[in-house]
Amino acid sequence: MSDFKRPIAEAGSSRLDRTRLILFHKPKGYLVTRKDERERKTVYHALPSFILQEGWVPIGRLDKDSRGLLLFTQNGMLVDRLTEPGRCDKTYEVEIRGRISDEDLSRTLQGVPTTIGTLKVHRITRQREVGPKTQLEVVLREGKNRHLRRIFHALKDPKFHTPLKVLDLKRVRIGPLTLDIPAGAWRFSTPEEETQLFASFKIPIKEE
Repeated sequence: MSDFKRPIAEAGSSRLDRTRLILFHKPKGYLVTRKDERERKTVYHALPSFILQEGWVPIGRLDKDSRGLLLFTQNGMLVDRLTEPGRCDKTYEVEIRGRISDEDLSRTLQGVPTTIGTLKVHRITRQREVGPKTQLEVVLREGKNRHLRRIFHALKDPKFHTPLKVLDLKRVRIGPLTLDIPAGAWRFSTPEEETQLFASFKIPIKEE
């Protein structure tokens, strides 16, 4: 079913009973949906069939052109807590075409008018500039559809006055969980990761 690497996991039934999370490194080109009317590839094509069959659902979204950490769960409370605006920090590595001024960096924190309203980031850091490209680390606490792409498109390169364009967008962290597997791979969360994540959102853990 998958044209990516085999999972970094052992799919034993006892582990499935205990775990509440699957970590997946979503590659570019895959939709985060159960089924697409145009028959485009979805993340379930890159994952074992049991994930769809047993009702594992993604927590949040990544658009088709983005990559990085995507979580799956069967725990409805966890979906609600992690997708509630302002509750969970999500960290992204973003590469844009163009340069972003210090003034515009500050504007992203206050709010940038876009075609769907004013959007902002929680934290943003300029990592490096290489030729015409700029690499940034961005933290969101609330994400709308194509949130970062819309923000940067609304800003302009200070020299050429052309809209900034996102060339690469990779989510590397959700709360305390960090992306540590190659593109197309997946694994179960560890008990330590689950405890840390659930504690940070005050989600009760059912004892075995």
